[in-house]
Amino acid sequence: MIRILDFLAAFLGLFFLWPVLLIVTIVGFFDTGSPIFVQERVGRNKKPFKLVKFRTMSVETKSVASHLASNASITKLGSFLRKTKIDELPQLINVVKGEMSLVGPRPNLFNQEELIKEREAQGVYDVLPGITGLAQVQNIDMSTPELLAKTDKQMIDTLTLKDYFKYILMTATGSGSGDAVK
Repeated sequence: MIRILDFLAAFLGLFFLWPVLLIVTIVGFFDTGSPIFVQERVGRNKKPFKLVKFRTMSVETKSVASHLASNASITKLGSFLRKTKIDELPQLINVVKGEMSLVGPRPNLFNQEELIKEREAQGVYDVLPGITGLAQVQNIDMSTPELLAKTDKQMIDTLTLKDYFKYILMTATGSGSGDAVK
C-alpha cells in the first residue's frame, strides 16, 4: 500500500512541479555551474543507490555528512533551497525508481560508520530510506547516531498511514530543519 502511495505521490509531484524543478535547475547553473547533486547513499539492506538533490553547497565541498560541513559552503541559492526544502524535490525520482520512500529513515553516507553500526543494531536498513520521517520533524540529525537510530526504529515499528501523511505534511509546512550545518 505504501509503495503505491509513494509512487503515485512522487510521480504526480514530478508531473506538477516540473516548472519549479526546471527553474531551480536553470538558476542553479548560474549559482554553482552544477545544479544537480548526486551522491551514493546507503539504501535498503545496505545496498548503495544514487541520491539526487539540488546542489546547495559549492562544488568544492567535501562529501561529508551535513553536520560536518562548513556553513560557508552553502550558496545563497542553497540557503533558500534548504529553508524551503526545495533541494529535496529531485529525490522524488528516487521514490519513483523504488530506491526511497516518502517516509523513512534519511539515507546516510557509507563513511558514517558509527551511524551505520547503530542502525544495523536497530534493523533500520530493513526498510527503504525516506525523504522525511519522525527524526526529521523532531530535528534529530545524523550528528547523534544513537538517538537517530533509536528514533528511526521507533518510527519503523509504529508507522501508520496517519503518521505517514502527518510526517509529509509537517515537513511540507516547515517542521524540522534537516541536518544542521555548522
